[in-house]
Amino acid sequence: MKLTKKIYLMAGLCLALALPGCSNQDNKTTPVKEETKIAVSGHEEAAAAHTPQPATADLQGTIVETFDSGGYTYLQIDSNGKKIWAAVSPVKVKVGDEVTLLSGGVMKNFYSRTLDRTFDEIIFSSGIKGREAGGAAATASPHGKKAESNFAKAMSAEGISPADQQAVAKVTMGSSKAIVPFQELEITKAEGDNGVTIDEIYSRAEELNGKKILVRGKVLKFSPNIMGKNWIHIQDGTGNPMQNTHDLVVTTNDTAEPESVVLVEGVLSKDKDFGAGYKYLVIIEDAVIK
Repeated sequence: MKLTKKIYLMAGLCLALALPGCSNQDNKTTPVKEETKIAVSGHEEAAAAHTPQPATADLQGTIVETFDSGGYTYLQIDSNGKKIWAAVSPVKVKVGDEVTLLSGGVMKNFYSRTLDRTFDEIIFSSGIKGREAGGAAATASPHGKKAESNFAKAMSAEGISPADQQAVAKVTMGSSKAIVPFQELEITKAEGDNGVTIDEIYSRAEELNGKKILVRGKVLKFSPNIMGKNWIHIQDGTGNPMQNTHDLVVTTNDTAEPESVVLVEGVLSKDKDFGAGYKYLVIIEDAVIK
């Protein structure tokens, strides 16, 4: 009996140690990936539900409801029988319009302070394809503290914390997760004394910072109307994809067709931080597409 009782006791102890939260192995906890950390106030359950999810693909649909609030245009589209809510920079649309929502971060159980309303799911889209942002509430150009403040204020007005703002930006147009995968290309280097390749832009960033440069590349991503500018990703086949030095971001008022080869002229900025997750090692601003 004593032996049997001892076996039961040992089995019970092992079971207790095996239960989640009961192990005391070196008193260590499993490390949390940086992307999943979030600054919260209130209940942890609410914060977890509020965390932005990975970006959606572009969505086509018909607008069934729309209104402006908190620095955004809210709209609900009917996409193949599914009703989907989205928020974009202020834009003139109306019920019945056929639109294509560009990719964006998805937030579940999102509470809007300005509307005093909770959305089961909403996409913070990077814009509507072919539509220019406009109106009194439109976000300004990203240059300077005023634009950064406007962008942050619009998100803060809707109850989005600074940590969530960064997460939303990363899955929409932010630098770290918006990098286009490397493509095998052979693009001719831009002619002229200020002509450079993308690899040279990264390797000579300190030297070229603040200077007007020319670069030729293939348009692999075009995102319109983000913080008052069109954002373009180009590649020329140079650079190191293991170090993310193969993909160059350009801001411009011009348009460019995806898959087209363009000549870009603009001023290079090094270590540019627009706030809200928009941070770039190098970026060409106010570019002209030739």
